[in-house]
Amino acid sequence: MASGIQMDQETALELVKKGATLLLLDVPQFTLFGIDTQMFSVGPNFKGIKMIPPGPHFVYHSSANKEVNEFSPTIGFFITTSYSEVVVRRWHCQDEHLVKISEDEECRYSEAVKHLEFDNQLGPYALDHFVEWKRLSCYITNTAIERLEPIGGDITIACVSGLIPDVPRTAMEKQLMEQLNSSKFSRTTPEDSQRQKCYYTKIPQIVKRKDISGEELTAMNIDKTQLLETILLKDFKGAENLLLAELQFAFVVFMMGQSLQAVFQWKTLVSLFLCCTEAPLRTRSQLFSKFIEVIYWQLKHGFQKQKSTTAAEGKGISVFLDDALFSKDIFLYRLCKDFFLLVLQSPVIDGDLLTWTRKLKGLLEDIFGWDFEESALDVMCEDGDEYAPVVVPPDEAMPVEDQAN
Repeated sequence: MASGIQMDQETALELVKKGATLLLLDVPQFTLFGIDTQMFSVGPNFKGIKMIPPGPHFVYHSSANKEVNEFSPTIGFFITTSYSEVVVRRWHCQDEHLVKISEDEECRYSEAVKHLEFDNQLGPYALDHFVEWKRLSCYITNTAIERLEPIGGDITIACVSGLIPDVPRTAMEKQLMEQLNSSKFSRTTPEDSQRQKCYYTKIPQIVKRKDISGEELTAMNIDKTQLLETILLKDFKGAENLLLAELQFAFVVFMMGQSLQAVFQWKTLVSLFLCCTEAPLRTRSQLFSKFIEVIYWQLKHGFQKQKSTTAAEGKGISVFLDDALFSKDIFLYRLCKDFFLLVLQSPVIDGDLLTWTRKLKGLLEDIFGWDFEESALDVMCEDGDEYAPVVVPPDEAMPVEDQAN
């Protein structure tokens, strides 16, 4: 599991000798650049990162204007590295983003890197950050990346404005939309939006069927176990870890990449899990243990109390969550309260699920000062909560399997 990941001295020394290198050519000074949980403001001699551990990584950047007081919407992409690999990208001045180069050029630059010609201009990957990154990405594989990433690989808020659902938005989400609308990057065509969207799994907010009674349909919308099973079997061929990979992918993309499409997908996936009552107790206990562990590390990272004071903080990129995203009357509180009650009061429960549920409960109480012991009547669903349970009229049509397409 992710919590067992450690970076011992032998592994660290191996990465010094055989770690991958990300060579970045012609990146302008003051550009905000990040890899995984690390961020930098680019200096005049910056040419990339060395000593990168093997596996998936998220690279993201935000270009500055001449006065260095405004930054473009973040653009990010995933890479999957192997030992001693050299990945090369060049800055495209007109479009202000990193692009691939020809194979011949990449071979020449790779040889130059291996002969240490760029060594003094490469910053080391901070290996003390790697354990945290693995906790956030332990289920992300190259297969998951290829399944979810846009055509061309670049992920940016500038190309998803038409893909965002019309639902109540938090202050953070509104701020991102305002940044997008006031940016030169907002002038994208519908074709651009479709080409550069991520291919997330479609999850219906409401299950609609006409072959069952209204009471049964309401019960199905309160306990989303059947919907979860349908999605797992139809979209993931039963591969639970691939669903967890999408949850981690969406979190990374909205945290580091500032993608609103990813924000809503992450919230939808979390809601799907937390709205299940039968699956965590009976049919999918191990999956739910992994799920709770995943969001525990996500929230622990996102709400770190000791936030770093890097040059990028307060500018174009934020690697910490906005408290408003999880306000008590909108999202996480109600869902977690019901789920905690379900798990902690169950007479028979999986040990790992119980352990991680207690840890998540304690984390949220510490972060927000939330009291999950208060009466359930003290917390009512607000009108603006798009994730609240829905009572569905019996004449609503469309089977659940069609809704999950």
